[in-house]
Amino acid sequence: MTTTATPTSPSDPPRSLDLPLVSVGMGAVLLAQFLSALADNAILIAAFAVNKANGTPQLDGWLQGVFFVPFIVLAPFAGPIADSFPKGRIMLLANLLKLAGACFMALGGNAVLAYAAVGIGATLYSPAKYGILSQLFRPEHLVRANGMLEGSTIAAILLGVKAGGALADDSIAWAFGSVIACYALATVANLFIPRLAPEKVSATFAPALLVPRFARALAQLVGNRDARFSMLGTSIFWGSGTTLRLALFAWVPVALGIDDNATPANLMGVLSIGIVGGAVLAGLWVSLAKVNRALLGGLLLGPLVVVIAMVHDLHTAYAVMAAVGVCGGLFVVPLNALLQERGHESVGAGSALAVQNFFENATMLLFVGAYSAVRAAGVEVGPAVLGFGVLLLVLLGAIAAGRLHGGAAAA
Repeated sequence: MTTTATPTSPSDPPRSLDLPLVSVGMGAVLLAQFLSALADNAILIAAFAVNKANGTPQLDGWLQGVFFVPFIVLAPFAGPIADSFPKGRIMLLANLLKLAGACFMALGGNAVLAYAAVGIGATLYSPAKYGILSQLFRPEHLVRANGMLEGSTIAAILLGVKAGGALADDSIAWAFGSVIACYALATVANLFIPRLAPEKVSATFAPALLVPRFARALAQLVGNRDARFSMLGTSIFWGSGTTLRLALFAWVPVALGIDDNATPANLMGVLSIGIVGGAVLAGLWVSLAKVNRALLGGLLLGPLVVVIAMVHDLHTAYAVMAAVGVCGGLFVVPLNALLQERGHESVGAGSALAVQNFFENATMLLFVGAYSAVRAAGVEVGPAVLGFGVLLLVLLGAIAAGRLHGGAAAA
């Protein structure tokens, strides 16, 4: 029998179920997220391998781009949808859409179109998976709950990129078969998530009304210094991570002299392990009241990316990528929790996450587009990564300076 959270009054947001962190409901969320994220990453590596085998690596940037575009275009709708229906059911439907895209690609359909369908599913999935946490747990448990969810996600990324690289080197068919199985199992796990009441029911999904509403939610969150800090920080982090992932497939053959799919996938996996460690550290050391501590991780990201550009040894590359991951996890997990709490208090957690996705995916599209343009202009991958690290240092330094200058939460 599922449990439903109900509002205390028609105008109040639904109270949390106040679940313990170790519970069937949280276990279902973590398992569904793990399987879905694993498949998201494995299918991308498999698609990269197909492009490499076909002699069309320039399509890798297009694959990344079509995944981001739905997050931007559908941003006004994703939040209201997540807040207007039980979030567990939205996650289930989103996984079914991802499953359809994977099947289409496996059957030989256009990879760009298929991955766009996966992107649409992810667009609907994201505000639901994060927004559900503020309905399941009290505010004081949100950082740890986020750490658990982020840890599940990163573990899935680790296994997804490693399995995707290994399977793609051996058999593209096995790679796609594994992806389809993971999406199917994720939909089953979604059925065990508590059936929560809608958080903020939308009276309409008409674009003429939702686009202005999204603009107002965006303005409201940008006007809140905590929410603004969170969105800027997480956007730059994920923009840099996506660009680094794309760069690795060009950097590894040049810097390390290794020409396969497994090595860049393994480096991405080590990065993921580091993020898991950073997420654990954040859960132990950073609270919403002391969220400024997360800045330490952010400020170290730029210098570490600069170091990557100078590395020519595989073991050193693993060590630096692990350090990047630890700093990234320490930085991004508390910022996610901060935005969820501020969004739950104002526009609704789902709408807040949709706004965050808009910022993050616009940043990822911008970063990947800039990197692709620089490479198309003839800049070698080493100098491109070096310049990217310097840019990252400047951007995160500016965010830290603005945060500390404004009298932020205690460190």
